[in-house]
Amino acid sequence: MIDEIGFWPRFLLAALATWRITHLLANEDGPADLIARFRARLGSGLAGKLMDCFQCVSFWVATPIAFFVCEKLLDLLLTWLALSGAVCLLERIGQEPVVIHPISQEGGVDDGMLRSETSGAQEHFLADDNAGRHATHT
Repeated sequence: MIDEIGFWPRFLLAALATWRITHLLANEDGPADLIARFRARLGSGLAGKLMDCFQCVSFWVATPIAFFVCEKLLDLLLTWLALSGAVCLLERIGQEPVVIHPISQEGGVDDGMLRSETSGAQEHFLADDNAGRHATHT
């Protein structure tokens, strides 16, 4: 039956399967904590760090699944990358959106990153600019 379906249904099935496996490996403990124990065995080395990165895991999980979607070599390469990208997009859909709140000017806290007044160089530039305007208008 699966051989009879077209590219897009296969791609959708492959993307969902890739997301499920990737999510299991990167974010879940697994049945009987098998995945958590596997991650603990990998330790804090390169392999262990890769298991903590959803995007990294999706890249490798998509590799064998891409063979399910297509057969040509060029198609495999593009499908592999597209599956990983689709899975990363699916993962972002479920996350809370990033909200940037404006900083209030009233009694704000100086964190050293934002300036509430102009710096000396800016004051000098503004003074020169204003002097130039007055000289041309007189």
